[in-house]
Amino acid sequence: MKLTQLAALCAFSTAAAFTQASPIVWQDFSLTGLYGENYELGTEDRTTLTAEYAAKLKYADVFFFVDQQWDGNNDDSTYFELAPRLSLGEVTGQNLAFGPVKDVLVATTWEHNAGHGGNPEFNNFLYGVGFALDIPYTQYANINFYRADNDTTDDDYQMTITYAVPFKLGNEDFLVDAFLDWSTAEDTHASELNWTSQYKWNVGKHISPETRLYVGIEHSVWNNKYGQKGKDQNDVSALVKYHF
Repeated sequence: MKLTQLAALCAFSTAAAFTQASPIVWQDFSLTGLYGENYELGTEDRTTLTAEYAAKLKYADVFFFVDQQWDGNNDDSTYFELAPRLSLGEVTGQNLAFGPVKDVLVATTWEHNAGHGGNPEFNNFLYGVGFALDIPYTQYANINFYRADNDTTDDDYQMTITYAVPFKLGNEDFLVDAFLDWSTAEDTHASELNWTSQYKWNVGKHISPETRLYVGIEHSVWNNKYGQKGKDQNDVSALVKYHF
């Protein structure tokens, strides 16, 4: 096992240990259905079912999702990410806030793709530093800087930004949330930029005040998809998302 993989696994284990010992501040589980017709690599049409789990604990936060996707040839593929982060502020008992930063974290991610449907099979391990941000009008905002130990291509560096912006129009509740991944170019792959954003209207409030059932779209802009130069995706998918 590579040293970088061992370091990443140690970080996962540390975050998992703190997760077991920490009280849950909040947690969220959701299911999303997507359908789009302008994908790159494989057939253009895809149907995706996504399960997501996010939680904030005293010493850590964690985000996990798994995509099960079917293309126009009925080929299926599975992809997941597990991204625990360890709060250095909580562990040390120090206030690490400065400027827009409210906490500094050890950031790790495990990316797994099972292949099929035009997508390569791989396991990538990412490790680095993360910052939880206090940005006006956002529900959350984060930026992580990683060293990526890639399975099938040269190792590289990655920046990941996540954010959510809730807003109201009249009595209706809307939410825009997104992630942006940017990675460096290396000898075996081009630089990638993947900006995926969801624009959602909460129709669930018309069922009950506590129901969160969203409808909307997901917009995926992915330049040099999977590091393949010129494979640029610009897809808009129909979206339905329910939070349990």
